[in-house]
Amino acid sequence: MNGLGNDFVVFDARQDPLALKPAQIAAIGNRQSGIGFDQMVTVERSTNGGYAFMRIHNCDGSQVDACGNATRCIGRLLLGEAGLKAVTIETNAGLLQAFSRESESKVAVDMGVPRLGWQDIPLAEEFADTTQIELQIGPIDAPVLHSPSVVNVGNPHAIFWVVDVNAYELDKLGPLLENHPIFPEKANISIAHVVNRNEIRLRVWERGVGLTEACGTAACATAVAAIRKNLCERLVQVHLPGGTIEIEWRAEDDHIIMTGETEIEFEGLLDLETLAFERTAAGDAVAESVT
Repeated sequence: MNGLGNDFVVFDARQDPLALKPAQIAAIGNRQSGIGFDQMVTVERSTNGGYAFMRIHNCDGSQVDACGNATRCIGRLLLGEAGLKAVTIETNAGLLQAFSRESESKVAVDMGVPRLGWQDIPLAEEFADTTQIELQIGPIDAPVLHSPSVVNVGNPHAIFWVVDVNAYELDKLGPLLENHPIFPEKANISIAHVVNRNEIRLRVWERGVGLTEACGTAACATAVAAIRKNLCERLVQVHLPGGTIEIEWRAEDDHIIMTGETEIEFEGLLDLETLAFERTAAGDAVAESVT
């Protein structure tokens, strides 16, 4: 599946538990020799009030607590299975609500309340104002990037504000900033340009993944940071390489609502010993092209 090009391999592990080693996960995620993905998601039984539990691994085998686009994709599957307008998904970041929209493929997720305190990001040292922290890369008198906003939306994010998101080699800068000592749990690194009060352009280096077509939690974090800096309204369109996602940061309860398209690419069978796979059913794009 994918949400705006942010792609996932999904396993239903509610009947038969799935325990893969990091090396196996990385092999499945390899885009040359495996299926290839940004994250691997296992849908498991919930033990804390959810319709199901969602476990997320990056393509390097590391586990993360949240992924907004994955939540929308899993929400689509569970909404269809349950025949409901809303389902609760348990994650390591808490209980998240997924809602159906005007079409089967369009799903909204309540990502909860962002964490804004320096200790909640977390950062390695105290900053009273997390809309702009002291961090730069490059010469002191002419930094390449500097003064990011930081937000936690299930995982840590740093957003650098720029004029042109395509003017930076994020594939080189991303790893340096992701592993900067200021981020004890590493961080997702974004460069963002505010087009107007209702639109943002965004590129993302995702920790444990690399450059990605889209990142839902980064879109949420960037919208929240822009609103806190009074650069945008509370409803904003975030344009990523993979497409556009709508983010609303509600004033009445501080919850973030993320809405966007999802796509089923294909279904298949995977041999867990050899990691060989075969496609058994077409997805949305193939079905649409056939009709």
